[in-house]
Amino acid sequence: MSAAIWILLAIVTAWGLAAARVPGVVWATALAAGIALWDMLSHPTTSASLVVWGVFFFIIFPLMAAPLRRALISAPLLRLLREVMPVMSDTEREALEAGTVWWEAELFGGNPNWEDLFSLPLPGLSDEEQAFLDGPVEELCAMLDDWQITHERGDLPPEVWRYLKEQGFFGMIIPKSHGGLEFSAQAHSAVVMKVASRSITAAVTVMVPNSLGPAELLLHYGTEDQKNRYLPRLARGTEVPCFALTSPEAGSDASAMPDRGVVCRGDFKGKKNVLGIRLNWEKRYITLGPVATVLGLAFRLFDPEHLLGNEEELGITLALIPTDTPGVKIGTRHNPLDIAFQNGPNWGENVFIPLEWIIGGRERVGQGWRMLMESLAAGRSISLPALSVGAGKLACRATGAYARIRRQFKLPIGKFEAVEEALARIAGYTYMMDAARTLTARAVDLGEKPSVASAIVKYQLTEHMRRVVNDAMDIQGGAGICLGPRNFMGRVYQALPISITVEGANLLTRALIIYGQGAVRCHPYVLKEMQAVADKDESRGVKVFDEALFGHLRYTLSNAARAFWLGATDARLVRVPVDGPARRYTQRLTRLSNAFALISDMAMLTLGGALKRKEKISGRFADVLSFMYLASAVIKRYEDDGRPVEDVPLLRFACDYCLHEAEKTLVVILKNFPNRFVAWLMGGLVFPSGRRYIVPSDAMDMGCAKLLMEPSPARERLTQGMYFSKSADDAIGRLEDALPKVIAAETLERQLAKVVEKQPLLLGDHEAQVQAAMAQNILSAAEVKLVRAAYAARREVIAVDDFPAGRAQRPVSGPVRKKRTRRKTP
Repeated sequence: MSAAIWILLAIVTAWGLAAARVPGVVWATALAAGIALWDMLSHPTTSASLVVWGVFFFIIFPLMAAPLRRALISAPLLRLLREVMPVMSDTEREALEAGTVWWEAELFGGNPNWEDLFSLPLPGLSDEEQAFLDGPVEELCAMLDDWQITHERGDLPPEVWRYLKEQGFFGMIIPKSHGGLEFSAQAHSAVVMKVASRSITAAVTVMVPNSLGPAELLLHYGTEDQKNRYLPRLARGTEVPCFALTSPEAGSDASAMPDRGVVCRGDFKGKKNVLGIRLNWEKRYITLGPVATVLGLAFRLFDPEHLLGNEEELGITLALIPTDTPGVKIGTRHNPLDIAFQNGPNWGENVFIPLEWIIGGRERVGQGWRMLMESLAAGRSISLPALSVGAGKLACRATGAYARIRRQFKLPIGKFEAVEEALARIAGYTYMMDAARTLTARAVDLGEKPSVASAIVKYQLTEHMRRVVNDAMDIQGGAGICLGPRNFMGRVYQALPISITVEGANLLTRALIIYGQGAVRCHPYVLKEMQAVADKDESRGVKVFDEALFGHLRYTLSNAARAFWLGATDARLVRVPVDGPARRYTQRLTRLSNAFALISDMAMLTLGGALKRKEKISGRFADVLSFMYLASAVIKRYEDDGRPVEDVPLLRFACDYCLHEAEKTLVVILKNFPNRFVAWLMGGLVFPSGRRYIVPSDAMDMGCAKLLMEPSPARERLTQGMYFSKSADDAIGRLEDALPKVIAAETLERQLAKVVEKQPLLLGDHEAQVQAAMAQNILSAAEVKLVRAAYAARREVIAVDDFPAGRAQRPVSGPVRKKRTRRKTP
């Protein structure tokens, strides 16, 4: 056999072994078999045969023996890395190791196991949870007048505060054994989403006590005495909690907080020489702070007198402090863009507290940062994603109806392609957001604390909420920018930057957290390698490092081997456990996952520690991982719903959008990759035939837009879970009333338009037009009734609030109330 054939056989064999990620012993066996076959068939010279077998037996085969491989390769390399790599701080390590990884790790790894995703149980609510949504949540929404809350009162009315406490809204995450509702994450999310579709102020007020704060921290880390004291009171609303983390000098870099506590002895409530902490702090942006009765506080703890041990700097610590404690200053408010939820600063000056007020007691001293990082994932998976979807569903239902009801140029404005394009984005993005919301909440219910997935949904859902709301405002035009009781999107638009900023500013979440944490936690080997480098036990460290290093090598070779094949075939031969419209999207996501894993590995290999400073590249990797996660959530949602035919436009829009964005971003990464040879090589492997995925088509836009503008099962599924008012005095109620009337009268109104064409003087006088149509027997009496009802309903929908001159804060028809002094507590 010729040398070319042997080379080709070697390449094909190596490619197959690499793609299959076989262990080293299989590589050695295959190589020995190949040499033997070559020896028998090619009859090489004795010297050539001896050289080849010598290399195998004296170099390759010994490396299959783990002790020898560790001594010759792994141990020296580990020593080198320990010398050149910076020491990881405790804060960095705790942030990286906090929480768990879940489906996002499968996508990161390059070969997702779709069976794992599709085998997840369907999301659902218990009878008790559904009854709460249908009862107390429905009643709460009916009580809320957002214009009154935001513009007239600057607060929730006292009866709403009372209802929230009496019905247990502040205790959704608290176990029943402590007086709470003990709801699932799915129910928690559904409650916040429904309230958010009615009032952002009320939604924030509900979600904060159930997110990162005293209740969450007490549940996981509190002593039994602390749980028994506070949890029942928090569940009943007897105590109103807040959590103070952000300082003027420590915003996104919360770990740099300057707030200090010093271990000392002092007098406390008549007792002398009590071992405790003297605190000084300055916090801001603290939601519920102005009305809080108990304050969760994060601070740095020092022990200069060594009253607790030998260490002087003990680290970030968390404590629970009643707000009436001497030295605590609290009660003033910020004004977050005129959204009226309670938010403000607080200070502490020489506040003395006993050690027992540390959350978790003395044994939790210095563990505050880990406690925060571990608890953040669950809350961030639920609250803001639910709020974002609530806004999206509101836009779908209300703006979709408005686009059918509002007419210009003798047509509903939703029939114009420019508006149609915006409506399609509203529908497709909301479908995608809702799918990601339910999938991530399901992870929490399964016991996960998905640190990376929670960052993905926080960032992506708040960003897509911004796009959805902006599109809705564009469609509403002048009616959207004139605030008043009739404006159903104005306050949501004002609130957008709040969601973008809180619980991790989106700029930094994208640039630093999603991929920065994902590259370590989601990668199957990087964290093990880092832990081995930091391990002070030399023997154990070498063993772990050896296994991780050679596992990493097989992983990289496998992704490289599969990349070209998947790119050339567009993954058509990949087996996936799904049929129908979602099948090709699932296959293509497998291909993108592989491409992402390979390019990501090359970035880590060539850039090393500098990668975390390359925030543009890191942010783009975050985008790719995010869009893969969103697309997989969409497919899971479609399959869980039973593959409804009516939802196919939404499925295709969302998946085409996500795949296009992910592929485009990978290309941008390669275009800006510092090592141009590696970029060229990766481009050839991953994109052998160039880019394949396009944006959603115009026909798809039309299908999604149409879905929003007329009643249908798909529209009901898309907007399920939001609040629908039936009142004719409510903005949403008027839209719900008008849409079927307008649709029923559309054909008749076209006939009416013909009357105006023949009698131009009737233009602008609707009643005269109707009378003329009746006189000419164009419309019957029954048809005239339909036309009049549709006209009246449309006029109500398109009406805009106006106010007396000089009193823009009050509607003309509304009472002018006297100015009153607000209470600091509800």
